[in-house]
Amino acid sequence: MKQQPNPRYLADQARQRVRVGMIGLAAVVLLIGLASAIFSTVSRERPVSPAAGVGADVIARAGAPAAAPTAGNEPLAELGVTPSIANSAAANDPR
Repeated sequence: MKQQPNPRYLADQARQRVRVGMIGLAAVVLLIGLASAIFSTVSRERPVSPAAGVGADVIARAGAPAAAPTAGNEPLAELGVTPSIANSAAANDPR
């Protein structure tokens, strides 16, 4: 015949499981808070100022959109990764 475990023993086991779970949860919350503090500190850094010799025209052109690719300026087409503009323009020409 199988003996039933002591109810006090079961209660102690349940308390131990709850205690371990709460410690684990507290550790995860602590790690998330630490990571958040580190990332917020990194994001508050001052932006890098341009070099003293760089003129305003260079800084203004830095945000300008890049020129559209031409038949001679297609590195991916030269490698054979994408079709060339000249080839796609010839295919779309209805003549």
